[in-house]
Amino acid sequence: MMLGVTSFYAGLLTLLYIALSWRVISYRYAAGVSIGDGENEIMQRRMRAHGNAGENIPIGLILLALVELQGAPIAIVRLLGLMLVVGRTMHGLALTRATPWSLGRKGGMGLTFLMLGLSAIGLTLHAIF
Repeated sequence: MMLGVTSFYAGLLTLLYIALSWRVISYRYAAGVSIGDGENEIMQRRMRAHGNAGENIPIGLILLALVELQGAPIAIVRLLGLMLVVGRTMHGLALTRATPWSLGRKGGMGLTFLMLGLSAIGLTLHAIF
């Protein structure tokens, strides 16, 4: 079975991950921080945005692929993928802004956790029944 929907979202999320990586790298040059965070708050936030994406995107994509492989309706797979992309984008933007964006951070994590939770529940119920 082809994973066309998951592949689409994997591509988008990889581009987001690269963008967050670039935000760290470019700020390293601008701030003169070679290793670590240099006790620089902006660097710390950018590093956490990048790290958090690296922590949450893989499990989200694994769950999305499993949902698609289990034969869930494409509309559901697309909705879950969209939730993951929007959630990760909101969170990444919220953390890398010069001024904190609390709604983006909370909303982004909320959407991400909702996607993870719905996927996990759906997969578990599908396996049982």
